[in-house]
Formats: sequence, structure tokens, C-alpha cells
Amino acid sequence: MNTLHVSGSPHVHSSESVKKIMWTVVIALLPTLLVSFWFFGFNAVRVTVVSVLTCVLLEWLLQRFVFKGKLTITDGSAVITGLLLAFNLPSNISCGIVIVGAIVAIGISKMLFGGLGKNPFNPALVGRVFLLISFPTQMTSWPKPLEKLSNFFSLDAQTGATPLGAVKQAVAKGENLADVLKGLPDYMQLMLGDRGGSLGEVAIIAILLGGIFMLIRKVITWHIPVSFIGTTFVFALILHLIDPQIYIAPSYHLLFGGLMLGAVFMATDMVTSPMSAWGKIVFGIGCGLLTILIRVWGSYPEGVSFAILIMNAFVPLINKGLKPKKFGYQKVRN
Repeated sequence: MNTLHVSGSPHVHSSESVKKIMWTVVIALLPTLLVSFWFFGFNAVRVTVVSVLTCVLLEWLLQRFVFKGKLTITDGSAVITGLLLAFNLPSNISCGIVIVGAIVAIGISKMLFGGLGKNPFNPALVGRVFLLISFPTQMTSWPKPLEKLSNFFSLDAQTGATPLGAVKQAVAKGENLADVLKGLPDYMQLMLGDRGGSLGEVAIIAILLGGIFMLIRKVITWHIPVSFIGTTFVFALILHLIDPQIYIAPSYHLLFGGLMLGAVFMATDMVTSPMSAWGKIVFGIGCGLLTILIRVWGSYPEGVSFAILIMNAFVPLINKGLKPKKFGYQKVRN
């Protein structure tokens, strides 16, 4: 006689797992990581290694001796946090500051809330914003790319303003914006990464390759990146049409700064982003609007990190208002 076994949900199974998804994201980050090594040399390696090792070690210590729960450092989430934190830092920053950022990212933003899946804010961005507020000078000193590969192991680097910073300064001083843009990297240099900035924001092509890989593997969907980038473009275009002498073209907003890095790798974090498709679109639109508001009228030339963290706080509300339909649900008409 056949016995029918009834078990609790979920009843739909998949070959995907948290570990597999996380390591897929790590693979997607590799092109950007290698480009950062190429342009910033040993300093990029140093910052990345310190960030990743601190994140992994701290998570292990907290799980082993404080929370005494299941060890999860092999799932790759701590590695992702370490990589993304490093991607948001300048290559010449000291190891001590990197360690502080990693402690804030893992210890406060992630483990204090209960670990992976329970953190309301993106840990890497929390660490980055904490460092930006605590160490503003060190966090805004941007090394320029190496002029030649023979300088790979050189620890000294020439610093300068990022393109967004240069534009912000020019507008504040009333300088001619067109003249300033002529002295900045052209579109090809922006796409390939030949400009100053944080480790992970400089090479747009590498970021897009990683994003396409995650889309193919269905680790992320198109909703957040497209709505984030599209909203930024539209809002920047409106301002540019109003006064092109003050507001730069929308293409520069997309290629300058960390918008692509944030839209592809950080806003799409499945823990801190909405569940439904429409919720993700609303989330992306909010990120785009806030990014332009902060960049144009805020004190900082960059606004991606703040925009994503602010929208992280709205995720519970978005999930409540835009719930995905229940399986088998059918609206009954009177």
C-alpha cells in the first residue's frame, strides 16, 4: 500500500542555494577586481585582501565565540561584503581604516541583526558611509591610474579629483562647465577605467560584464538596474535641458562615479531589496531620484551609496504595499 506523506512548505525545490548564488556573484565581481588591480596596482591588491580577510575572519569569530551558531563563512556572503567594501574605497587608504570599515560592515550592519538574510541595510555600503563620515579626507583622496605597469608595486600614487568632484567644484566656482568637461576623461576612457575613483567604479565595461553574467545565471533581474539607471538618465536629462551650463549631460551621470557599480551589484542585493517585480522597479526609481538629488544639490559629489541605503529603509514598506500574488490566487468578482 502506498503511503502519502504530507510535509510543510515549500513544495517547490530548486538546484539553487545561498552558497551557489553568493559564489556566482563573486565570479561576476572578478572582471572588475582584475581591472582595479591593473589600474591601481599593488595598493588595490592590498586594500582588497585586507577587506576580504577582515570580513571573513570577523564573521567567523562572532559566530564561533559570540553567537555560537552555525558557521556560514563558506557561503561567500562575507567575501562579497569584503569585495564590495574594497570596491568603494580609494586604493591609497590605510589598512587600519579598511579594517574599521569591515568591522562596521560585518559586526554592526550584518551580524548585529542576526546574520545573512536579516540585515536591513547593505553591509558594504554601511561600512563605506561610516568611513566617509569618519575619515572624509582619506575617503576623498582619489589616486589616478598607474601610468605604466612597471609601477605596479609602487605605494605612492598621484591623486586628483574624480570627474564628479571636478564638475561639482567647477559649478560651485561658477566656471564654464564645457571647459571643465574637455579636461576630463572621454567616453572611451570612462568605459575602460582610465580615470581616478574608487577601486570598483572605474571600469564600466567590467561592471556590465558581471551584470550580464548574473542576469544569465538569473541571480538578479533587470528591474532594479534598468529602473535605477533609467530614472537617473531621465531626471539628469530634464535638468540638462533646463540649463546645460550648470547641469551635465545624463551620459556623464551614468559613467561618472559609482552609479553602475551601485545599480548592478549593490542595489540588487536580494536581502535588502524588494521581493516583487513592481517593488523592485519602485526601489530603482527611488534610488535614481535620490542619486541625482544628492549629486546636484547635496554636499557630496556622489550620491549612490546614500540613495541605496535610504531606499533600503523603505523596503519593508514597499514589500507590504506591493506584495507578489499568492500561488493560485484569483480575485473574486462580486
